[in-house]
Amino acid sequence: METREKKKEYYDVVVIGGGPGGLTAALYAGRARLKTLLIEKSLIGGMATYTSEIENYPGFPEPVDGIDLMKRFDKQFRRFNVAVKLTDVRSVMVDCDEKIVSTFRTNYHAKSVIIATGNKPRLTGAANEGQFLNDKGISFCATCDAARNTGKKIMVIGSGDAAIEEGMFLTKFASEVIVSVIHDEGTMDANKVAQEKAYANPKMKFMWNTVVNSFEGEEMLKTVVLKNIKTGELLPVDVDTCFLFIGYIPNTKYFEGLVTMNNRGYIVTNEAMETNVPGIYAVGDCRDKILRQVATAVGDGAIAGFMAEKYVEELEYVQKEIFEAKGLIMAFVYNAIEALDREYLSRIEQAQIEFDGKVQLRRIDIYKSDRIACRLEYTQSPSLIFLKDGKVIKHIEDFSNIGAVISKMVEQYT
Repeated sequence: METREKKKEYYDVVVIGGGPGGLTAALYAGRARLKTLLIEKSLIGGMATYTSEIENYPGFPEPVDGIDLMKRFDKQFRRFNVAVKLTDVRSVMVDCDEKIVSTFRTNYHAKSVIIATGNKPRLTGAANEGQFLNDKGISFCATCDAARNTGKKIMVIGSGDAAIEEGMFLTKFASEVIVSVIHDEGTMDANKVAQEKAYANPKMKFMWNTVVNSFEGEEMLKTVVLKNIKTGELLPVDVDTCFLFIGYIPNTKYFEGLVTMNNRGYIVTNEAMETNVPGIYAVGDCRDKILRQVATAVGDGAIAGFMAEKYVEELEYVQKEIFEAKGLIMAFVYNAIEALDREYLSRIEQAQIEFDGKVQLRRIDIYKSDRIACRLEYTQSPSLIFLKDGKVIKHIEDFSNIGAVISKMVEQYT
């Protein structure tokens, strides 16, 4: 139980997660001169560092190692004075417009939060699986464990892009790579190019219609027992290491009940990376999307960093120019492309001139975005919202005699 009060630190933007999406979001926010913090649990670069060859990231004609690419990302975003904390997030809470990101020792208070927590490898659920995790024979990273399997016999579980491409990489080290595929012979989930290369590789062997039944061994994994899903036959295969590439689970546990998720735990956003909570964004592999690649994570991060900048600007404008302003304020919410709205604005401006010094006018155009207006709880456009010393006192939606209305408000509140 914690007995000491947590330290508090304040930022414009807190990015949770240091993969491609998070690093890009931090880069954009930092370059916009926002006070930005990136929190990463373990490894800067995320799951991208587990990929030995990335062939489809624009700007690199030759395959690039995931670790090397993430080092470039790391070096670039640090140019913009982004603070970095290597720690685990315990919770995220919202208190009005403030977001509180809690870690073991510190509460980070932010105006906006960008969730970039990615995902984690899915397990098979087979018997004894937990016994052989943590470097005891089951691995999720071909790049990390390829060299130690030089000349050895290994197994790959899965038939998607990651399984086949990483299996191909492992053939550069292992003597044999056995691939367990749940589908019928000749059917895989990987792209056609990867499949053709795999079939042509003499070190790649395939066991069709199989799933893992159990993992066997003493201190280290010795045997993977496969089960033929059509015949029920158990097929023991002695291997030195088994690599699991059967998909991923989003790292979104800490955000349950805070933001909307789909039935698989991925965070739902719009195309602006906005969640259902104003000022909270989600990017990369933890987001509900069609394609999860480094390139798409970078696109997500760029959008979220840009949107966070706009959100912070709007928040500061509303706070300083409206809610902290002294005296009588009238905020006119309108759509600049509507002729009638422009006519009403002209009338209001004329009335404001007549009462110069007694009432201040704030123009809020919702043509591109109504985020500022939403903080004033407007219900329709056009609206004229009166505030006294930062507190809303009246909404006006009838502009037939607006001059008289403004005159009455000035008389009553000044």
